[in-house]
Amino acid sequence: MDARGLHGLTCKLAPGRIARHQVLNDLVSRAFASASIPVTKDPAELLRSDGKRPDGLTSVPWQSGKPLTWDVTVTHTLAASYFSSSAREAGAAAELAANRKSAKYADLPQSHLFQPIAMETLGSMNSSTVSFFSDLSRRISTVSSDIRESSYIFQRIAITIQRFNSVLFGNSFLLGDDFDF
Repeated sequence: MDARGLHGLTCKLAPGRIARHQVLNDLVSRAFASASIPVTKDPAELLRSDGKRPDGLTSVPWQSGKPLTWDVTVTHTLAASYFSSSAREAGAAAELAANRKSAKYADLPQSHLFQPIAMETLGSMNSSTVSFFSDLSRRISTVSSDIRESSYIFQRIAITIQRFNSVLFGNSFLLGDDFDF
């Protein structure tokens, strides 16, 4: 824990980070299902050279006859590495994270589209993520006939981020016998 209580939101060893990632990835998968678009999570056929793979892949073409693959990431807006960028522009940390994610998956086959889904702990998203969720929510609205789908999907994302901020922040405190003075 640091003096400002932010360590839990940035620590790579924080136990809630993996759970947050899985819940956000499930949210994306369920959104596709709501739009009647089948997906595969952790597609084995799209391994990177380091053995990692994207979070998901549509089983049908998304755009221009190509399936979409995505990967979720959440950055901490106030982390030292993003602080100056975040102070200048809302969503700057998410934009940087999306650029890094795109570079990691640059060697995906040209037959696939890649969508980085980059969010910040204080709520901002990179511009392509906002466009992606807007497009996906329009497709959901076509299936459900509910024009409020866009607000629903963004609300689900915001609540998930807030919920896990609380979990990560709470897990950063020492408990009972762990105090060492």
